[in-house]
Amino acid sequence: MTPGPFSWQPDPHRPHVTIRRRDLRHMIRLARSLRRLALSHPRLLPDTPETARFDPGHEAVMMGYDFHLTPEGPRLIEVNTNAGGALLAHCAQNPCFPPGPRFPPEIHDPEDRHQTRLLETFFEEMARFGGDPAARPRRIVILDAQPEAQFLYPEMVACATLLTAAGSPCAILDPSELEMNADGVFHAGNRVDLIYNRHCDFYLESPPLAGLKAAWLNRSVCLTPNPRLYGLLADKRHLVVWSDPAALVGLGCSPEEADFIASCVPETRFLHQRDRDQVWKERARWVFKPCQGFGGRGVLMGDKISRARFDSLEPAATLVQRHVPPSLTVVDSQGTPLKTDIRLFVYRNRILGVAARAYRGQVTNFREPGNGFQPIRLI
Repeated sequence: MTPGPFSWQPDPHRPHVTIRRRDLRHMIRLARSLRRLALSHPRLLPDTPETARFDPGHEAVMMGYDFHLTPEGPRLIEVNTNAGGALLAHCAQNPCFPPGPRFPPEIHDPEDRHQTRLLETFFEEMARFGGDPAARPRRIVILDAQPEAQFLYPEMVACATLLTAAGSPCAILDPSELEMNADGVFHAGNRVDLIYNRHCDFYLESPPLAGLKAAWLNRSVCLTPNPRLYGLLADKRHLVVWSDPAALVGLGCSPEEADFIASCVPETRFLHQRDRDQVWKERARWVFKPCQGFGGRGVLMGDKISRARFDSLEPAATLVQRHVPPSLTVVDSQGTPLKTDIRLFVYRNRILGVAARAYRGQVTNFREPGNGFQPIRLI
């Protein structure tokens, strides 16, 4: 492949994030264990909406499992069904591409095995949706609210470029640009076969997605990721069960498997399950998360929360999770340490890749200098 105008000379002194092979094996084992548990107990959450109870016969592209690394091993912080960064992380790992958040969408390498694996997941979703192993989506839409304003829009462009080059024309659109109803999803009068959903209304409950909800429930469009997989794996309320060995045994896990899963998930409970005064006294040991939040929105660190804000938390809609600090990575010659987490990209039981994200601030963000995906070295 000829990198063209985006070529660069890799810095031999550029830092790497080191991951122990044992920790990577544990992350992979946990992702597979949670999927197996979710599929064997699809009604675990009693109050999921209708969209999450509907089984379309396929799963979800770009599943992301986010971990913090500790001396005792990896700890799962959350699961995402519209995880961004699979292509950006590949750029950070591949010396043909520059580091940072901007992916060069003009570059498409049909010999790149990582790109091929990602593309195959979209085609497999369509095949499973239609019950035809040879089925390919004729038109794809990457859907998000005001996509051009999203920070990871360049990655959407890269993904659309790859899908189009592979024979499935792909557009990046806001819901308002589509005609959506129970009969299907249409753009400029043409039927859309598959939607790669980057929108954060995971259960399709907002008015702009009412037509998509109708199409989804009528099996008129292949939607991936979708409400069912969000309800099975990414709804944060699952963390309460996953961090409780007794609850896991009650669901049929062996004691050994239950202990393994719970050891990888920081203790998580609903606020109403804890003595509120005691939680306040120990607040520095907890992180407070809204059950339906995403992208770090509404997450409150216990050591920084005010009493007034704490008192305003809704007990049944707030999770308290043991604080597991992220590891640190030195990313420049001045020795600046950045917080680091690890994202595992998964499709069904297949591991598509692993990414290291370095950042400043309370939650992962790439908007500050030096923040972004970092190369990984296994040790």
